[in-house]
Amino acid sequence: MARRNRRFAYGPYVDGPDPLAPPVDLREALDSIGRDVMEGSSPRSALQELLRRGTEQRRGLDELTREVWQRRSRLQRENRLDGTLQEVRELLQRALDAERDSLGRQDTDDARFREMQLDALPSDTGGAVRELSEYDWRSADAREAYEEIRDLLGREMLDQRFQGMKQAMENATPQDVERIREMLDDLNDLLGNHAQGRDTEQQFAEFMARHGEFFPENPTSTEELVDLLAQRAAAAQRMLNSMSEQQRNELMQLSQQAFGDPRLAQALAQLDANLQGLRPGEDWEGSGRFRGENPMGMGEATRAMEQLGQLDALAEQLSQSYPGARMEDIDLDALGEHLGDQARVDARALAELERELARQGLFERAPDGSLQLSPKALRRLGESALRDVVDQVRARRGERETHRSGAAGEATGATRPWAFGDTEAWSVPRTLLNAQLRRAGGDERALDVTDVEIVETEQRSRAAVALLVDTSWSMVQDGRWVPMKRTALALHQLISTRFRGDDLKLITFGRHARSVELGELVGLEGVWEQGTNLHHALLLAGQHLRHNPDAQPVVLVVTDGEPTAHLEPGGEAVFDWPPSPETLRATIGELDRVTALRPSVTFFMLGDDPRLAVFVDDVARRCGGRVVAPTLDGLGAEVVSDYLRTRRR
Repeated sequence: MARRNRRFAYGPYVDGPDPLAPPVDLREALDSIGRDVMEGSSPRSALQELLRRGTEQRRGLDELTREVWQRRSRLQRENRLDGTLQEVRELLQRALDAERDSLGRQDTDDARFREMQLDALPSDTGGAVRELSEYDWRSADAREAYEEIRDLLGREMLDQRFQGMKQAMENATPQDVERIREMLDDLNDLLGNHAQGRDTEQQFAEFMARHGEFFPENPTSTEELVDLLAQRAAAAQRMLNSMSEQQRNELMQLSQQAFGDPRLAQALAQLDANLQGLRPGEDWEGSGRFRGENPMGMGEATRAMEQLGQLDALAEQLSQSYPGARMEDIDLDALGEHLGDQARVDARALAELERELARQGLFERAPDGSLQLSPKALRRLGESALRDVVDQVRARRGERETHRSGAAGEATGATRPWAFGDTEAWSVPRTLLNAQLRRAGGDERALDVTDVEIVETEQRSRAAVALLVDTSWSMVQDGRWVPMKRTALALHQLISTRFRGDDLKLITFGRHARSVELGELVGLEGVWEQGTNLHHALLLAGQHLRHNPDAQPVVLVVTDGEPTAHLEPGGEAVFDWPPSPETLRATIGELDRVTALRPSVTFFMLGDDPRLAVFVDDVARRCGGRVVAPTLDGLGAEVVSDYLRTRRR
């Protein structure tokens, strides 16, 4: 039997996160965070800045906040709140015109008296409608228009508090109005008991069984019912607060004419009082300025005020500026409702990015409780920095990407049994041969550690590397701060992964010099401090080289200024500008002591200071070193290339 043709329908995936969405790009995120940390931000601030700025694929919190405020502004700019008053005025004028037309065709004293009554009506709409509540209309059209006013007011007032009530009460009968009034009385009784702390579980069940049709949201407890009603009641109060005093007074008078029964207004006033007592934390005092041309009825205006409240809450959630703020605080459903599904997707992706950064262990707590980049994060930043540097070196040399290992030296052709701690590559042929010979002797195991042989390599000399980086204020001021840190990251990554036997020491020098770990250097903030104490830095470099007497000594100096400070025997740093003879003597003297260790010395001169150029030329000639004047973008490539050149030599 032939298979029946099947039709398939395709649509958006709505059950949770999109399974086909691209994975979170932690590399881009970490590069961004690392860049901000190196510029002086704390890791927490850098993470917040990333979330505010967003990524290449996702809008950030700032962009989403801007759209929220645009939506809020558009809502106020296009609408106004007096739609119900305007409609009542039009109906009142229609009723008065029809009544006067009818009276004008009657030649009686009663008609003239009624015309005088109409002429004496109060000028305000609320007062006129109230005065006409007992008027005996002679025109059927006028009576119908006046009844429309009462019906409209009742439906609008109910629509303010109960969603969809305006449509449900179209052409309401007196019996319908009585049912509404009974519902309000029962509701106020329920809320009153709840406010007094009484158990209302049974009363709530009976209330919902009797009046559940008025609550399509289907609340399951008194608390849920209060939450549902309080939000709309607070929005209705904010709507009144947003109107002029005259408009507010008119509505208060008109409310007594709702459905021609003042008891309805009284029941609603009692409801508002109950809700305000139960939920004082709702915004009952706020207001908003509406200045557009589109008139909104009371129910519609109340919903607009609800939207304003939701948009304000979203703006606060997106700001993440309050204590304990988390991305999980953002109401994704409300965000999607107001800004569209893509906004919800972007916010969810940012929250996932924050969670993934934490899950991957890229941050850790310092002893003082602050957040800092973990060693894992520093390795990833180092990989990125080294990758950029290697790309620059290859581009300069015309090389293609290759995978090289420089930790163990060149293979000699010989092999030896593996021993604990060996990191050299396995000799696969010898390892498999050993396994076959062992199995031929009756051992059934497929492979054993005793079978493994490794490739012997020629011994490669170690290097003791001292990277001296200038941290004086001019490095920050002239934009050299981040390139300096990325250079240290790249060199540290290269040595820790490819030349693990080498010993790298990072030394910073401003007014004083000090040895730092990589994490300290990456998070180091620029400080306004005068002094370039190369003398102290060379002293620490010499100590490092002497601690590694069997290693090839390498000294790399990155600076943008001649030495202006030196260390006194008592440990005090002395600053002078221009450089004093004492500073120059101390610096040259320490350089001579380091030179006695026969290191490879390279000065990387940043900027175009002629005094610095003269100084580094002289000291490089004195110690047999080199001078390199790289661009900021090329600093990392020059330092890494010089290190590799020294290793090859």
